[in-house]
Amino acid sequence: MQDLMGDMDIAFPHLHIYLTDVPKSFMIGNFSIAMYGIIIAIAMLCGMLMAANIAKKTKQDPNLYWDIALWLIIFSVIGARIYYVIFFWDAYKDNLFQVFNLRGGGLAIYGGVIGGVLTAVVYCRIHKLNLFRVLDTAAYGLVLGQIIGRWANFFNREVFGEYTDGLLAMRLPLTMVRERDITADLASHIAAGTNYIQVHPTFLYESLWNVGVLVLMLLWLKHKKFNGEITLWYFAGYGIGRSWIEYIRTDQLYLPGTAIPVSMVLGILMAAVSILIDVIVRVFIAKGRLLPTKWEDDAPVKKPEEA
Repeated sequence: MQDLMGDMDIAFPHLHIYLTDVPKSFMIGNFSIAMYGIIIAIAMLCGMLMAANIAKKTKQDPNLYWDIALWLIIFSVIGARIYYVIFFWDAYKDNLFQVFNLRGGGLAIYGGVIGGVLTAVVYCRIHKLNLFRVLDTAAYGLVLGQIIGRWANFFNREVFGEYTDGLLAMRLPLTMVRERDITADLASHIAAGTNYIQVHPTFLYESLWNVGVLVLMLLWLKHKKFNGEITLWYFAGYGIGRSWIEYIRTDQLYLPGTAIPVSMVLGILMAAVSILIDVIVRVFIAKGRLLPTKWEDDAPVKKPEEA
């Protein structure tokens, strides 16, 4: 593997993969289209298709999820931006107009999840829908969207970890990464005569981890004990994965006044609370204090105007 890389190249040396001219964007006329945006759009579409497919399998009206998708997307993006700005306030406090510059980057998945859940709560309350059943269905689309969406970070050369010489190690030219993402430890591993960093591809770790989460959720599709259990599985699975992946990332957001990564703490808490709730509810069901609820036990969910 060569010592000098082209500015647009990305390499995985131990996999013997060397990609040349990987674009960050492309031009249509005089307008620049970011690959980041294309991947996110594809992720959203695939997520909606997944949720609609799960709805069909569980005897719900798939159109309900197409109706709610627009609101979920809008407020998830808003939530993702607010979360990022709150925990990276120093970058915006002196130029508040940059808060609205989404083309400059800065979206956090946890904020998107929070925004999406709050939107679902309001939507289901207004239209008198079973919130936990809707969340269980939407969770499948959410995790698939994350699996695909993380590849937007690949094209942006971001969301990577510290130095590694492991099997999946990734090399990125120094000219294509943000200076603030290069830690002192990472910089100390830049070999003389080279123009790249070699890092953990944490975007890839998270994408692969979420494939495992999705597989488990699909296997449990017909075996859930109560409405909301699939959502708890998602929160627990994603929280566990994100907590250890966040630990090795170089672009962490911190709890104000500390050096503690907020997403790592949130992942641990989310996983612990979700597992605890699942165990408690299952104990109550086993003791006959709660009745189990499966997909087919509910009346089919219809679009609000048809209900």
